[in-house]
Amino acid sequence: MTDLFTTIVRSPVARKVGVPQPTRLRRYEPGMPLCDGPVLVAGHGRFADGVASWLGGAGVRAVSAPTEAGDKVGAVVLDLSTAIDPAELDQLRLLGAPAVKALKRNGRVVVIGTDPATLTDVAQVTTQRALEGAVRSIGKELRGGATANLVLAQEDAQDGVRSAVEFFLSGRSAYVDGQVVRVDASTTGDADALRPLAGKVAVVTGAARGIGAEIARVLSRDGATVVAVDVPAAGDALAAVANDVKGTALQLDVTADDAGRRIVEHARSRHGGLDVVVHNAGITRDKLFVNMDDDRWRSVMDVNLRSVLRMNEAVLGEGGLSDGGRIVCVASIAGIAGNRGQTNYGASKAGVIGLVEALSRQVADRGITVNAVAPGFIETEMTARIPFATREIGRRMNSLQQGGHPKDVAETIAWLAQPGTGAVTGQVVRVCGQSLLGA
Repeated sequence: MTDLFTTIVRSPVARKVGVPQPTRLRRYEPGMPLCDGPVLVAGHGRFADGVASWLGGAGVRAVSAPTEAGDKVGAVVLDLSTAIDPAELDQLRLLGAPAVKALKRNGRVVVIGTDPATLTDVAQVTTQRALEGAVRSIGKELRGGATANLVLAQEDAQDGVRSAVEFFLSGRSAYVDGQVVRVDASTTGDADALRPLAGKVAVVTGAARGIGAEIARVLSRDGATVVAVDVPAAGDALAAVANDVKGTALQLDVTADDAGRRIVEHARSRHGGLDVVVHNAGITRDKLFVNMDDDRWRSVMDVNLRSVLRMNEAVLGEGGLSDGGRIVCVASIAGIAGNRGQTNYGASKAGVIGLVEALSRQVADRGITVNAVAPGFIETEMTARIPFATREIGRRMNSLQQGGHPKDVAETIAWLAQPGTGAVTGQVVRVCGQSLLGA
């Protein structure tokens, strides 16, 4: 979408007079290096050595400090997973501050800690919980497209740590900032780095346009066979997306009682199974709460929330999603922070977050993960219709000071759909550039 402010400040005249330029974020393309430069790995936690070894195997130079004054690094990984006392938090400052000063444009800061939920000692819980406030604050101080994120791991969660660190270092996470991902000790198999979804069948609802269409494209790029789902009224656009990704189109209304059954039958009959389900379909019907009518309230709840519950009954039933499968829902920061005029939408998306938390526990014994992404201000046809002043403010109200792209949401979903993310479940990852709305 056209961003008038960015267009103006990137004009030749603005450049000539020295107007600060919004950073062009480093977004993932197949075959690009994991990081732009060496990765500084520091700290004495349980994962640092493994991360350094893995980086070396991936062709990325891991260093323990900048080799010379003025040297720049592409990323910093700080492992404080064994810190047990608040006094040890000094290491975050002593190791991290000089490293952050050496970050290149679009650099990455990843801190590894231990999930406080797995600890009982008060001092340990206090110490590890403090990392969240520190990392979110660092993310708000970084400039030049750099991001800071936190991985909280259970003991022996090497596979999960590797997957999360790889995501946060890569261009896939360009618009993910100030986030916390918890990983458990689940083990996962290796996958093709360029086509991690090869051989998988993925269903994407609301796939005819916008974020849904981009999700279909990214999943296909990563190797998945995609079933693109949308309402019959969007049939032409849906067919175009399905043809583009060399998948199949399924026209249906997700609120229909038989929507889940039809999705499962289509995936099995046309492609032999079902491995990934992305619940992306959603609508908005905005109105101030005191003026909200039945139709606006019920239609949003039915499409955004109740349809997901109904479809999951069939998806998780006999002949549905394979063991080890992935369910990814699209929530919203409106479900976390609320939004004026969107009580119906905010309620539905908060409900999606609750669904993810509860369902992830119920299907864990089948190796199925259930996660959500919560987009912030993403450049789509819908946000282009927002009044100018509100739109420009929305774009800037985040640490990266710009709107995200549909691809940013799709990249995070594609990561959560990978076989290598079996250690990540029940999580909500915000794709919002660390929006100043909400945590």
